[in-house]
Amino acid sequence: MIRIGQKKAGGNEPCYIVFEAGATHDGIESARKLVSASARAGADAVKFQIFDPDVLVSDKKMRFSYDILVDQESGETETIDEPLYDILCRRAMSRSEWQQLKDHATSLELDFFATVGFESDIQLLVEMGCDSIKIASADINHWPLIRTAARTGMCIQLDTGNASLGEIETAVEICRAEGNTDIVIHNCPSGYPARLESINLNLIRTLKQMFPEFVIAFSDHTPGWEMDIAALAMGAGLIEKTITLDRTTRSPEHLFSLEPPQMDQFISMVRDVETAMGSPRRVLG
Repeated sequence: MIRIGQKKAGGNEPCYIVFEAGATHDGIESARKLVSASARAGADAVKFQIFDPDVLVSDKKMRFSYDILVDQESGETETIDEPLYDILCRRAMSRSEWQQLKDHATSLELDFFATVGFESDIQLLVEMGCDSIKIASADINHWPLIRTAARTGMCIQLDTGNASLGEIETAVEICRAEGNTDIVIHNCPSGYPARLESINLNLIRTLKQMFPEFVIAFSDHTPGWEMDIAALAMGAGLIEKTITLDRTTRSPEHLFSLEPPQMDQFISMVRDVETAMGSPRRVLG
């Protein structure tokens, strides 16, 4: 069991539910609405992605293709192609806006954390008083970044993506060497949305065997919540699910996200499954 902010995760604690809003906001106003919706639904935390587009993207003309949902009823989709830089600029916010957003989450008793890519981002999370730091799958072997994150003493969450088990072990050992054992390891399938063949839910069992002292999590990038039910049943102690205000928004990741009415249903479903799972011992009554 570990502590993230004011809440506990792992062990015999209820599944810690995180709503991911990092890719589905377009500035402070929509971000605040997503935080408020997360609190109303009963989430434990809300997560964002902090970055500077001018630092992250060197080629401002580099194109990025993604699918959007055109019609909710028919499921019709359309492929969009636009500069990655433009996409990231829609999500960028100033330091003062990030602090406003974190304070808003805190006022609603939501834990708040973010994925980071640079040491300056980590420093911003420290200054904001955040509850956890997440390392993206692409940075699982970025040892200096992980080392700097671990030294903050905050809970470290590791996305694993296509990382080898050896790379995951090394990342964990770096955190341990810095005296940080508040670690969450995510089974984070590649793809947006993730392909069924890439999800590999059995990895949750493998990670639980390899790292019994840590929380093993599932970051879901699929429509619906079937994969989350399966991950919960396999022992995931934390589930991260992407949310949006509108699935038909013309931007990445919205088409497989939960809208506010579904967010309530999602959390209710997780709690019902936890209740139904019961005890590992036979209880007669």
